[in-house]
Order: sequence, then C-alpha cells, then structure tokens
Amino acid sequence: MQLPFALGWLVDAAGDVRGADDFLASLGAQLIADGLPLAAGALTLAAPHPIIARRTWLWRAQTGAVIEALGFEPLAPTGFGKSLPQDNVARSWLAQFGDGVVLETIAAPDGPALSWTAQRRLTESEAALLRQAARFAAAPLAVLASRSTIAALLEAYLGRRSAAQVLAGRLRRETGETIRAVLLYGDLRGFTELSESMAPEAVVEALDAWFDRIGGAVHAFGGEVLKFIGDGVLAIFPIGDRPASAACDAALRAVDAARAGMAHLDRARARQGLPPLPFGLALHLGEMLWGNIGTADRLDFTAIGSAVNLVSRLEGLCKPLGRSVLISGTAAAEATTPLLSLGEHTLRGIAAPCAVFTLRET
Repeated sequence: MQLPFALGWLVDAAGDVRGADDFLASLGAQLIADGLPLAAGALTLAAPHPIIARRTWLWRAQTGAVIEALGFEPLAPTGFGKSLPQDNVARSWLAQFGDGVVLETIAAPDGPALSWTAQRRLTESEAALLRQAARFAAAPLAVLASRSTIAALLEAYLGRRSAAQVLAGRLRRETGETIRAVLLYGDLRGFTELSESMAPEAVVEALDAWFDRIGGAVHAFGGEVLKFIGDGVLAIFPIGDRPASAACDAALRAVDAARAGMAHLDRARARQGLPPLPFGLALHLGEMLWGNIGTADRLDFTAIGSAVNLVSRLEGLCKPLGRSVLISGTAAAEATTPLLSLGEHTLRGIAAPCAVFTLRET
C-alpha cells in the first residue's frame, strides 16, 4: 500500500524515535515532504515530576530547529505540587508564524498535545492528511509519553546519572563507572538532637529546606546530587573533558550559593521562633566508583573509593575547626579562587595527613 511520506514514517519508524524533539522535527519534515505548507509545530507531554508539570517542544520549519519550554508546578503551602491545566505556551508561540492559525490535531486533556501552524490556509485534502497523520501518530506518541514518564520518575528518585543506567538495562551488580570529579559532602549539625525535639512534620520540612538550598546550588552550577543519606548529601562536579580548575571553581560557587541560601533560611526560621540549621560542607578532588550494589534482586547505587571516605571525614572536621566549609589540598590546588590554608590535619581512617583549606571571609 502506497502511503504518504508522513503516514509511512509513522507506521514504520516513529516507534523507534527516542526523543520528543526528534519525533516532532521528523514528523514535520515528513509532512512538508508530502506538500503541506507547515510553518511550525508544537508537541506537549505531561511530566510526572516534582516541579515540572509538562514539557513542550517547539519546531520551526524554516530552520528545522527544536527548542524546549518547561511548564512548572505551583507549590502548595505544604511544599507539594498541584496540577495545572494545559497552558497556552504552544498556542502563543505558534501564532507568531505563518498565517497565525493554530491547528490542534491532538489535544487530549491529560495526554500528548500536537499542534501546527501553516504558511497559508490548507486545502481540504491537506487538512485531511493532517488529521490522518494525527490518528496515525496516536500510538507512537503513547509509547513516547510512556518512556518520558518512566524517565521522569527515575530521574526524580535516582538522579539523572543513575536513571540513565537503569534505562540502559544495567540491572546486575557490577563495578560501575569511574568518575573523576570534585566531590561535595554536606551534613547538618546536631540534627539528631533537633529531630528528637521536633514533630516529624517539622523534621521533614527542615530537611527539605536544607536539601533545597544545597541541591539547588549544586544543580545551578552544573553539579549532580548523587545521594541523600539521612540529613547528609553527596554530590559531584564531574571534570570530564574540561580543566579540573573549572569543576573546582563551579563547586566553590555552588558552596557560596548554598551558604547564602542557608543564611536566608536561618533568618526566616528565626522569625518563626525556630532554631537555625548549622551545617558543614567539604570539597575534595579525586576519583570514585559509581555502581550497583545490593542483593541479587534488590539493587542500589553507591559511591565507593578513598575520595568518598576522605570528603566525608573532612566534613567531620568542620565542627572541631569552627568552619562551615573545608576544602582538601587537591581541590584547593586546582581552584582559581583564593583560599585560606588551615594547615595539615589527620583525618579519621585516613593514613596520610590532609592539607585543609577554607574560604576567605569577605
């Protein structure tokens, strides 16, 4: 059976497309090959994510480029998200192109939304092909939406790096990958005593506020949160192909942002009659293993290596030294930010003394 290009592509190849951006661009190109005078298109998928309500991809026929827009969940007073109705981001963007008429070919309330705009009014046969393409697109879009849902859930609970491992089907205990990075370890001070004197809801609220400040700062400067461990957090700033100094400087900027965020939080807590949340942060440059551990049928991701041990032991020195931030000599050697030396210190469980630095106070 001879099908138009777009319908043939939807039947034979669309199910193998991994990303919504490629799906939208490829379908738009196939429709143009069939003679449709499209100017732009938009595809929206719901995102089961703590803060992102939906993701919208926007395609221009003139350039073939696809950009992405995010729709965020509003925060309820409790801090949990509430659903929003489909917004008009796609409609507003599409109205700028072609004849300005938005053609909604798929618009399910809780499912994918696919819309187009054309250079001119479509003929009856062109409009019929667009409607037919929407019917053929329903099945591959359902698969794409399911993949997007699974990826969003995994990233929310495991983080992007571990989610990618799971999605790749690496479901056996193994060594994992070696990562050279600046490691950040943070921990709240006296939280055990504090939690014993607070209601469970207040404990959770305090933990969320702390993790928001440190995790938000890490992500803002290109780092990755790997683990939440009680009231502790382990994050990395991977070096990859860039100079180690770039990762060290990014980590230091994240630390500055986290400190500022925590200072603001403590002032807000003081106004509510709540105690401050003292903390310690440590940075170290080194290599770690990130891989699967656990039982045969219950796995988890963990960080292994001397670098992990050192950064956690270094953070333990924050309280004795009266500092909120400590930096190892290896990280300080690469950083371009001037730091203050605190000399060498013996860390528990670490054989050789460690050169320790901290931030210069301004």
